[in-house]
Amino acid sequence: MKTFEFTGCIEIKELLAEKAVNELQLMELIEEAPIDSIYYHTHSYFLRHFYLAGQYPNDFANWAALQVRDRILGEKLSVVTPSGMSTLEEIRTELLDIIDDHISSIKTVPSVVYGEPFYFMKSRIMEIPLGVFAEDLAGFIEGMENVHASAIYNHTFEARLRLKRGKSDFSIWLDDVLGLGQLAERIERIDSYMYSLEDLRAEIIELCESELKK
Repeated sequence: MKTFEFTGCIEIKELLAEKAVNELQLMELIEEAPIDSIYYHTHSYFLRHFYLAGQYPNDFANWAALQVRDRILGEKLSVVTPSGMSTLEEIRTELLDIIDDHISSIKTVPSVVYGEPFYFMKSRIMEIPLGVFAEDLAGFIEGMENVHASAIYNHTFEARLRLKRGKSDFSIWLDDVLGLGQLAERIERIDSYMYSLEDLRAEIIELCESELKK
């Protein structure tokens, strides 16, 4: 039987040359930024905050609200819902539409006065084998309970978008190897963007334990 290997990750960050000091510049630079930068600023938040799902769950929303002090745009950007999109370009387009609509509705483009510019970054993920394997559902639950939270990120967000598998590695394995298609579908219906990594771990374990009791 094909085993599931839990793989954690670390993020290698790179500071890019571009920075924005107002919301118009932010929009222009989002349009030009490498796609890995869009991914970093909309997803790496979860890797940096294992335990908390914050009010502004991406860097663009956080900067607008806290550095520019434009809480209206911060709120608009915080509800960008990557879970309904299949590509990073769709996420970029939604960000641009929100900022463009916002700027068009006001007379003066909000700028940083006392805060920090928005520094564009990108990253790449280095996978770290954790030496934890599962061959059945009970073993999978035990692995989920004990692996580092970065494995939850790697097998969920990285697998779906950056590696373009469309689903989490957990769902693919449970369906393809264990034949638990309904469990896999229930896991896919969890909106991963609404939870911290630790809360997402708990949700997946709860679904698996319910399946095991049948």
